[in-house]
Amino acid sequence: MQTEQQHIKDLLQACSKGSKTAQFEIYKLYYKAMYNSALRILQNTYDAEDVMQEAFLNAFTKLDSYKGEVPFGAWLKRIVINKSLTQLKKRNKLQEVNLEVVDKKLENEDEIQMQEVKIDYVNLKVKKVGEAMKSLKENYRAVLTLSLIEGYDNEEIAQIMNISNENCRTTISRAKSKLRKVLMESSVLN
Repeated sequence: MQTEQQHIKDLLQACSKGSKTAQFEIYKLYYKAMYNSALRILQNTYDAEDVMQEAFLNAFTKLDSYKGEVPFGAWLKRIVINKSLTQLKKRNKLQEVNLEVVDKKLENEDEIQMQEVKIDYVNLKVKKVGEAMKSLKENYRAVLTLSLIEGYDNEEIAQIMNISNENCRTTISRAKSKLRKVLMESSVLN
């Protein structure tokens, strides 16, 4: 592990000196993970590819701002996530809905259905959860991806999405509730 970190450090030093070979090596090490992170948020292969490419270009041009306080992969992933969220905002500019304005009432019918159906969490498949997440609104999918898949805490998500901590907690809670509902509906149908 130590030799891998040293290798990455050496590659980054070469990148800062303009080595295209070192840049390509860094790209090969990280492109799959960065693409997957962008794809989980954007749900569009072309947008994910574009965002990933832009993130690498941005990272290589601003490599001098990388202080080494976190692993390079985490620093790069943060760039990818920020660019992905920016792309989401651009895509939804005309359809933008303020996260502060969220319907606070659950329909009685939905509450009854949620109480009647139990989810078998033990046998729940990752693919099924992924499919359920695709059906969520983009802001719900984004916060759940950042929370459940990328592992960011609420404070970090609030900062990344530029929303208040309270709004972040509320949005995550509602997104999880909606995900549960979608999973319950799909288990009723199957």
